[in-house]
Amino acid sequence: MPDSIFQEALIITVLASTLRGSIPMLLAALGESYSESSGILNLGIEGMMVAGAFSSFLVGLQTDIVPLGIFAAALIGAVMGAFTGLLVINLRLNQIVVGLGITISATAFCNLLHRVIFGNQFRILWGAGLTVEIPVLSKIPIIGQALFNQHWLVYVSIGLVPALYFILYKTRLGLRIRAVGQKPWAADASGVDVSRIRYFSLILAGALAGTGGAFLAVGDLAFFVPGMVQGRGYIAIVIVMLGQWNPIKVFLGSLLFGFALSLTSALQVLGVKVSPDFILAMPYLVVIVALILIAKSTSLPEAFCTPYKRGETL
Repeated sequence: MPDSIFQEALIITVLASTLRGSIPMLLAALGESYSESSGILNLGIEGMMVAGAFSSFLVGLQTDIVPLGIFAAALIGAVMGAFTGLLVINLRLNQIVVGLGITISATAFCNLLHRVIFGNQFRILWGAGLTVEIPVLSKIPIIGQALFNQHWLVYVSIGLVPALYFILYKTRLGLRIRAVGQKPWAADASGVDVSRIRYFSLILAGALAGTGGAFLAVGDLAFFVPGMVQGRGYIAIVIVMLGQWNPIKVFLGSLLFGFALSLTSALQVLGVKVSPDFILAMPYLVVIVALILIAKSTSLPEAFCTPYKRGETL
């Protein structure tokens, strides 16, 4: 009996951790799907997640209103997305250089602010990370508590998956986003404002990346520490390519990496004799394997990472 109880508790923990661990990457990857579908590679996604994590924690701590912190993170991310658009759309700067510059700058600036504001203090945002239990469904054996007793942002994030899929593949707006990513000159000739569509996609990507960082800081945890994002933004980019810009496949890919993250805790609980460094490296090994597997099957948008100016053709 004790063994069966332990096994059931372990399964519940792994399932719950998989879902929670996937949300930051899912939100960032959903936004990146739109950005890349429009032809823009947003390598600043990591920095947007860091900014979202820090701003949500700071605003939540100052106001004692966690949802307001999450809103602030989405707003900061959207502003960073718009700034990225200014650099890569209007000024036509190299997207890779701009993205890396934004990530490095945002990470350094947030770390500096954290040090200036909090010093060596380790502040906790009490009340963050509270879960919302769904009646009836939460009573289902094993999976009930794991899947239906989660933070409200988990439910919102999952709800965004079919909504963003529908918009991207079943609406005129989605058709324009994909057309701009494939043949911007043709979309322009048919009356589509290429710059506006790309701005929209980048702002959406920034808002979702900021929200993903916020979930990490005040949804899953209740604090901010420098380096807590740990490359999740870059993993989100891999997930997007793994899912071929399809929000539903992106969701499945996020669950895969969330499961890899949850295994780091599960293996340690089970006492598996594996190097702790290897366990912590597992999610990133999954990234490498995934890249190897999809390298030949991934077909990038035709105008991917290419600036567009009216009157030009690729």
